[in-house]
Amino acid sequence: MTLTSRHALVTGGGRGIGRAVALDLARAGAAVTVTARTRAEIEAVAAEIRSAGGRAAAVTLDVSHADDVTRAFAEARAALGPIDVLVNGAGVAPSAPLVKTDEATWRSAIETNLCGVFYCMRDALGPMSERGWGRVVNVASIASKTGSPYIAAYAASKHGVLGLTRVAALEHAKRGVTVNAVCPGYVDTPMTDTSIDRVVAKTGLPAAAVRRKLEEMSPQGRLYTAEEVAALVLFLCGESARGINGQALSVDGGTVLA
Repeated sequence: MTLTSRHALVTGGGRGIGRAVALDLARAGAAVTVTARTRAEIEAVAAEIRSAGGRAAAVTLDVSHADDVTRAFAEARAALGPIDVLVNGAGVAPSAPLVKTDEATWRSAIETNLCGVFYCMRDALGPMSERGWGRVVNVASIASKTGSPYIAAYAASKHGVLGLTRVAALEHAKRGVTVNAVCPGYVDTPMTDTSIDRVVAKTGLPAAAVRRKLEEMSPQGRLYTAEEVAALVLFLCGESARGINGQALSVDGGTVLA
């Protein structure tokens, strides 16, 4: 497949799934705007793309603020042209029992994971529809489809992402634009490492034991790789996936059979 002449913007592109997605999109020929809050990380990814002969821009972005999304998207368009592909990969993954989830934790999850997707899609979808082509892929989670203890804020935010995905997909279905979600299980990324560290701090269990518990949540007995998720995202961005719209596709080894 080729995305030559397309401009892709990836949020949360400095590490983990977002980084893998940005690199895959660039290898497929897209010009890529890499966004995240940490300047050094996105500059490193953009430099890696350029060193391989691709076009890339690094733009800082906190997706939880609507005005920052407006500013960052304007910078991206000025650098690389109209945005054809949007991958919403930015996210946070707090954990706590529901009754111990404070307001700051709740707001952080909702504002980053849900509001951030809303702000970015709101900015990108109109111009995509006007040009008659666009791809939006929201990195959700198997927590978008099911519940699990201790992730009330995270699961609520990711359920919301799935609802937004479906609404946007139907609203733009006749305009050459598709909107889909990918729903990974536990992926071997820095975010998962942070989650493991949090469990270790609370329980005193060894990190290796906590990691093994996460692996055992999958029928395949393993964590998934960022590259596996990125491969699915890349497919959804291509022309051959134009009939796939409003879907939530899992990368979870069969954990959620739906």
